[in-house]
Amino acid sequence: MKKLLLLLIIPFLHFGQQLITENMFFDNQEREYIIYLPENYNNTVVYPVLFNFHGGSGYADDFIYTNDMRPIADTANFIAVYPQGAIDPDGGTTSWIHKAPTDHDDIFFIEAIINNLNEEYLIDLSRIYACGYSEGAIFSYELGCRLNDKIAAFAAVSGSMLADYYRNDIYEWGPCDPVHPTAMMLIPGTNDENPHSNYDGFTYYDLPLYLSANEITTYWSNYNNTDDVVVNSVPNTNTSDGSTVERYSWLNGDQCVSIEELKIINGGHDWPGSFGNMDINASEEIWNFVSKYNTSGLINCNSASYDEFEIIEKKLIKVLDLLGRETLNDNFQLHIYDDGSTDKKYLIK
Repeated sequence: MKKLLLLLIIPFLHFGQQLITENMFFDNQEREYIIYLPENYNNTVVYPVLFNFHGGSGYADDFIYTNDMRPIADTANFIAVYPQGAIDPDGGTTSWIHKAPTDHDDIFFIEAIINNLNEEYLIDLSRIYACGYSEGAIFSYELGCRLNDKIAAFAAVSGSMLADYYRNDIYEWGPCDPVHPTAMMLIPGTNDENPHSNYDGFTYYDLPLYLSANEITTYWSNYNNTDDVVVNSVPNTNTSDGSTVERYSWLNGDQCVSIEELKIINGGHDWPGSFGNMDINASEEIWNFVSKYNTSGLINCNSASYDEFEIIEKKLIKVLDLLGRETLNDNFQLHIYDDGSTDKKYLIK
């Protein structure tokens, strides 16, 4: 059994001591995580929590600048947590998933952090979220699979989900086993050449190791019983970054949850908004997505459908096909709203 032996709190020197480093002796190792309290933090208010996981060989105090949730937390009022991965003895670099064979499993480390946060702060245990980059994204999938009772929704940037062979036969963790309708977002690049984040997945000598983006969205959309995918174009606001974005949405799942893919066409192993694609800001997209959910599904699911949330501030007045004819059945649709805005949609069945 994992045991927590010692907890020390060390205030960081920046941002009016809102940035706090906590050290924990856990599972016979010195571990560390950074907490950011929002600007107007009030110890009588209950706050959601967003975990942020750096990539392999990375460090939390660097990742906080790549995925800077601090200004978002200040306005949206949530606590941002940046845990530090442990050194993998096989290779000597920081890692969330140590090379097999190993009994190291950081799922329990995150569970211990949640317990500590719940003792020290007023947190909403139904609104704990996770996101990560590269290996941190892979670990976010693991939290969505194996700590699902505590994770309301999660997002993965430039990192894939482990195939069952890898999870079952190599690590002996068992299959992905979520216990509640779970919203999730992925932000993959189609030109990412890393084996653990390749858009088309990765197989080694006929052994499937990492799922493709399509396999990932198929798994989670099927699990959540969503509608068929709808594709929306994203404005190419930065024409010099060499990439564009399409938004794939699987809506109206159980308890109104959804799955979303921000497909970075010609994108690499990037964190959009910090490096690579600059048409979107991955940090903002992640919070805007996950914050709508708790462990019961979409917040206020029973009061309105997801579609109603989408159009509540503008009214759809006309749907046109590629030739400008009004239609409801064509695969390509141009939606025209009463505020003059338009959306291009591609319906895939």
